[in-house]
Amino acid sequence: MKVLKKRSISDLKSDNASSKDEVDLFHTKPIDSEDDDEDGNTSESDILLSDDEVGEVESEYETSEDEEGSVREEIDKLITLEGGDISKKQQLTIKQPELSKIYTDDADTSDEEDLRNTVGNIPMEWYDDFPHIGYDLDGKTIMKPIRNQDELDKFLNKMENPDFWKTIYDKSTAQDHVLTPEELELVNRLKSGKFYDGKMDPYEPYIDFFTNEKMIHPVNNIPEHKRSFIPSVLEKRKVGKLVHAIKMGILKPRKPKVPDEEVKFYDLWSDNKDDPKTHSELARQKMHIPAPKLTLPGHEHSYNPPPEYLPTKDEIEEWKQEEPEDRKLNFVPKKFNCLRKVPQYSNYVQERFSRCLDLYLCPRQRKMKVNIDPEDLIPKLPKPSDLRPFPTFQAICYRGHQAIVRSISVDHTGQWLASGDDNGIVRIWEVATARCVKEITGFIAESPIKCLSWCPNPSVSLLAVAVSKTVVMVNPSVGDRLIYQATDNFIQSLELPEMNTDKEGEEDMKQTKRSPVSPWTKVQSGVQYQDGHRLLIEHTKEVSKVAWHGKGDYFASTLPGNGNAQVLLHQLTKLRSQNPFSKCKGAVQCVLFHPSRPFLFVATQRYVRVYNLVKQELIKKLMTNAKWISSLAIHPEGDNLIVGSYDCRLSWFDMDLSTKPFHTLTYHKKAVRACCFHRKYPLFASGGDDGNVIVSHGMVYSDLMQNPLIVPVKVLKGHRVERNLGVLDCCFHPNQPWIFSSAADNTIRLFT
Repeated sequence: MKVLKKRSISDLKSDNASSKDEVDLFHTKPIDSEDDDEDGNTSESDILLSDDEVGEVESEYETSEDEEGSVREEIDKLITLEGGDISKKQQLTIKQPELSKIYTDDADTSDEEDLRNTVGNIPMEWYDDFPHIGYDLDGKTIMKPIRNQDELDKFLNKMENPDFWKTIYDKSTAQDHVLTPEELELVNRLKSGKFYDGKMDPYEPYIDFFTNEKMIHPVNNIPEHKRSFIPSVLEKRKVGKLVHAIKMGILKPRKPKVPDEEVKFYDLWSDNKDDPKTHSELARQKMHIPAPKLTLPGHEHSYNPPPEYLPTKDEIEEWKQEEPEDRKLNFVPKKFNCLRKVPQYSNYVQERFSRCLDLYLCPRQRKMKVNIDPEDLIPKLPKPSDLRPFPTFQAICYRGHQAIVRSISVDHTGQWLASGDDNGIVRIWEVATARCVKEITGFIAESPIKCLSWCPNPSVSLLAVAVSKTVVMVNPSVGDRLIYQATDNFIQSLELPEMNTDKEGEEDMKQTKRSPVSPWTKVQSGVQYQDGHRLLIEHTKEVSKVAWHGKGDYFASTLPGNGNAQVLLHQLTKLRSQNPFSKCKGAVQCVLFHPSRPFLFVATQRYVRVYNLVKQELIKKLMTNAKWISSLAIHPEGDNLIVGSYDCRLSWFDMDLSTKPFHTLTYHKKAVRACCFHRKYPLFASGGDDGNVIVSHGMVYSDLMQNPLIVPVKVLKGHRVERNLGVLDCCFHPNQPWIFSSAADNTIRLFT
């Protein structure tokens, strides 16, 4: 008989690895940790063996002569180590690891119960329907032990057995197994996240196998061969042959192998949507529209309905006189005492037949409904309070005009405001005090001031005024005295171009006769000179708009309906004019200069054309999608443009992006008359015939990949609508986030 060992921690670990299918092996009762020492490791508990116990051990483990001799030698060694003899009355203290050496045989790795079942690591559920649990070493069947405990026996065992909480069921032997202290210790260590072996030290000192000091001499100092630096000629020739073969089509690359698709079977009549279907079956199911359901019966369909559902005689007569299509019910409700007295329904067959006809003949239509949260459709814009500063309320109202104020302009200092009305009067206002400093007259009688604009050159004090067919250069003589005196000296120093008498002069005379612009005229004296008139430029048609170049030397005038000469360019320093176009397409509404490039924007009724004045060519044509353009304004950086139209639209163009509007604002209820950009702040505004000025935040980023941020921030109200006209012009203060607006109510208002 072989020497057996007690179950150890390593055996429990192997058992746990072999039985992965076991569930809930341990009960919820906590495992005692009384055997753990202060460090959390299991102490080597001492086992006391009496004389009777030694005899029982010797009788229980019977061995052969050789094995018995080896065991006796081990016991003698232990006695010698302890320094005494084993007697029947004396107790010997043997430590647990030494005792395990006595009971352990190196050839055995598991106890007898594990050795006698040789089925291996297989699911034990395979033997549920058999009377045996496995096979022993001789190949004989091992019968299942009888387990006839009912729930009451299990409950009593749970209450009476003190080892019930550490008892598990072993499927390989079909017996209950009580966990040993070593196994309990292993479970406790695994639950607490420690190593399974208590002797293992996770904080043992690190052994530096490879030194961190740099060695002077290399391990291998053999110099590399010369062929490691030179490309292989044989490989080059072989690769060249393969490339030639591929190009000639002799060698074709292998196609990747496509795995054979397995034949998939599915239930043709199943309602499960997860089952794979063929394309036709999926299409048939997708186009299938379920039949409309019949209305459920109500109280009037009952054989014993309540009295309020029973019709009166008058109601029955009305029901009979109605058309069958107009009747709410196809029958007259009646009351019966019991169900056996209810006769057969006479219209049953007819209603079933009409129902079948409806299902067969009546077409059905699938209506696609999309559940969308309305808040998701609203773009996420920043709060207006985060985009300050911008004008929010009316600060000053400039009163004094007796007619419609059509045009206003602020000088480059922001101190003076010029305005012109339909009576032909130009007024100069002080912005801070709303005081009318000067009133300029002397223009053509009863001719309205169509447009006026300050010269952007800070060293010159000039105001261009468009009246009827004339553009008048006015020196208001306000502000710095040195500047407006230097302006008079500058204009007096200008010389009008003279005509030559030779052949070139004759050609100049011919061109002058053909030219739509008369020569410039200086005002030397008289009432007009006292009013500030300095230069006069006569035109053949009425001038509607005047636009200055950014440097203040050139300006353009617009003459609608003047044929091919609807746009004229004028140079102040040389007192000359020019028609840049030999042919004009469409009716020109307004023109505008680019702030930094030699570009000219010409707006017709529906399009905006961009011309390069240096190359004399058309660069771009912007599609506004508007019926009639009214105004233009360009961003200070020159890459973005806003276009106002009489059909209540304000279009934002990103000229680097597209020729179509990037964003269209339709916040005005009536025509948009004017629009403008601020020079320093990211603001733009528009005024319309509804009497409102809408201020918007328009941030343009230097990153070309980021779109401009356009957010309406404020609607400024205050002007009255008279004769179906509202705000006619608006402009920003050059330095402050303020805006001026003029309207048909003869007033000018400042919003700050």
